[in-house]
Amino acid sequence: MSEQKREIMRLEGIRKSYNVGQPNEIEVLHGIDLTLVDDDFVALVGPSGSGKSTLLNLMGLLDQPTAGELYVLGQPTRSMEDQQRTQLRGSALGFVFQFHHLIQAFTALDNVLMPMMLRAGKPNRDAIARARELLAAVGLEDYLQRKPNELSGGQQQRVAIARALATDPALLLADEPTGNLDSQSAEDVFALFRKVQQEHHCAVLLVTHDNDLAAKCDRTVQLVDGSITPEP
Repeated sequence: MSEQKREIMRLEGIRKSYNVGQPNEIEVLHGIDLTLVDDDFVALVGPSGSGKSTLLNLMGLLDQPTAGELYVLGQPTRSMEDQQRTQLRGSALGFVFQFHHLIQAFTALDNVLMPMMLRAGKPNRDAIARARELLAAVGLEDYLQRKPNELSGGQQQRVAIARALATDPALLLADEPTGNLDSQSAEDVFALFRKVQQEHHCAVLLVTHDNDLAAKCDRTVQLVDGSITPEP
């Protein structure tokens, strides 16, 4: 009998509307059901305007649904206070974006330390060792003291991935993480996501417009007009 995997996130009947109660109210997500478990490696695809960014914001606990429930590690989140949501987001979720959003005045090491500093204050020896370990894991052990403008685009994205792993998240959410890279750097960064998933046993949800990249994921979720289309 195969071991049952841990549920990381579950969306049940998620709906999202804007301008609620106004004449121009519009619903952009229409009853989304989706479950992510340990070791999932999922591509989220869909045309522009399909609701991918809205869905990602909800999954990242950056916004709240109009209806339905979103569970993170078994905890219902819709009725959580902002502070609870912030704490859960900081401990369970990691984010990587198309534009890495590194702090330009900080070194690569300091950028990776930032999530740990936000959670625990001034970094101690263990935190610094952890940041060094993560940068080594993404192939940047020789670039610890480089600032973002001294790194290539692919290297900056590697720093961003190391930063996202700093809190040992159960789920890594990546929004077009290769969209700003050349084809070789994109291949390298995708391979790094796969390595991260296998070594850290976290789930990965990758938003992409690249069909070739999506085909390399274990599962593809297609969003069209605010609804998930059934898998063939």
